[in-house]
Amino acid sequence: MKNNLSKSNKIEELLARGVEEIIDKNNLENKLKKGKKLRVKLGIDPTSPNIHLGRSIPLLKLKDFQELGHKIILIIGDFTGLIGDTSDKDSERPMLSEETVKKNLKTYIKQIAKIIDIDATEIYYNSKWLGKLGYMDICKQANIFSLNEFISRENIDRRLQEGKRISLRELLYPLMQGYDSVEVKADIEIGGTDQRFNLLAGRDIQRLYGQEPQDILTNPLIEGLDGRKMSSSFGNTINLFDTPDDMFGKIMSLKDDLIIRYFILLTRVDMKTIKKYEESLEKGANPRDLKMKLAFEIVRMYHSEKNAQAANDYFVKTFSKKEIPETMPKFKPSKYDIVSVLVETKLVSSKSEARRIIEQGGVKIDSKVVKDVRCVLLPGSVLQKGKIKFIEIL
Repeated sequence: MKNNLSKSNKIEELLARGVEEIIDKNNLENKLKKGKKLRVKLGIDPTSPNIHLGRSIPLLKLKDFQELGHKIILIIGDFTGLIGDTSDKDSERPMLSEETVKKNLKTYIKQIAKIIDIDATEIYYNSKWLGKLGYMDICKQANIFSLNEFISRENIDRRLQEGKRISLRELLYPLMQGYDSVEVKADIEIGGTDQRFNLLAGRDIQRLYGQEPQDILTNPLIEGLDGRKMSSSFGNTINLFDTPDDMFGKIMSLKDDLIIRYFILLTRVDMKTIKKYEESLEKGANPRDLKMKLAFEIVRMYHSEKNAQAANDYFVKTFSKKEIPETMPKFKPSKYDIVSVLVETKLVSSKSEARRIIEQGGVKIDSKVVKDVRCVLLPGSVLQKGKIKFIEIL
C-alpha cells in the first residue's frame, strides 16, 4: 500500500511512527527540515540465524530514512555478537563461538535486503576495528563512565538484587557499540528501548573522539506469538524467511489486541487506514477479518502479492473449512512413533515439547486428535500439528 505523504509530512511521520523517544529531537528535526544528508546507523548482532519481525521495526525505520535520501549505515556485529549484549536479559548472556556467529551470519544480508536497499547501504563488520583496540583505548573509553551508571540500569539492578552473576565483560559491551558510532561517524543511531544505555554511551564516546554526538531514536519492542517480547530465545517469533503459509498462519494466531500495534510497527500501511481499522474494531468488527488483512500485508511485504493470496487461500481452506490440503510436504522418518516423527520433521524442537503438545491436543493424525504419546504412525498417514501444519508420512 503506497504512502503518498509530502516530504514535510514524511518527516513528521518519521519522527512519530514507531518511535518511543528521540534525543535530541529539536536538533534532529532541524537537520531533517534543512535537508542535511544524515548518516543513520543501526547495529545488529547475529545471535540467531533468523531475523524476526521484532527486528524489522528499526529496519523499517532505516528504510524510511533511506527513502528521504539519507545514508544508511548497517553494522553487522560479528565481534559484539561474540561478546553478547545483556541489555534485554535477566541473566548473563553466554559468549558465542566464532563458528556460531559465522553460521548465523550466512543469510543476514539476504534477509535484511527484504526491507532496505542493500546496494545503497554502507555495510561494516565491527570486528574490523574492535578486534584491533588495545587496553589503553578501552581504558580511555571506560574512564568516561562510572560503575554506578551501569548498575543503575533496571535489568542490571534487578539481577544484583537477586544475587545473579554479572560479568565484567557485560560492562564493556556499551563501549563497543558506542565506538562503532565513532568509526562510522554516525549522525543518528536507531535501536530498541532496551538499547537506551548503549545508544547514550555512543554520544559520550563520540565526544571523547572529538565528534558531534549522534542523535538517538528508540523504537518500542513488539510482542511475539505468546504475548511475551518477540525473541528467538523464546521461540515466539515470526521470521523474515518463514514460508508464506507459515507467516500467514502465525499472524492469524496472534492475540486480537495486537492487531493495530502490528499494523503500526510492522507495516507501512498509511496511518489513516490504520485509524479506520481501529475504529471499526471499536464498533464491533470481527478481529479475524482485520487479522486476515494484516497477515496478507506482511506476507506481501516479504514475499509477493501472489504468495500472499495463495497463503490466504490455503489458510481459508485448511482452517476455516477444516479441509486437508491437496498438496503437502512428504517425509519418511527413521522411527514411526509420534514423538520421534514430530522431532524429526522439526515440527517441534524437542521430545519434551512433542509430549506437551500431544497431551494438550495439538496433534492430529488423519484429522483425529491424538493424545497418546505412545501412538505409532503408519505410512500414508497425514500428521497435523496445530491448524495449518500438515505432513504426509511415507
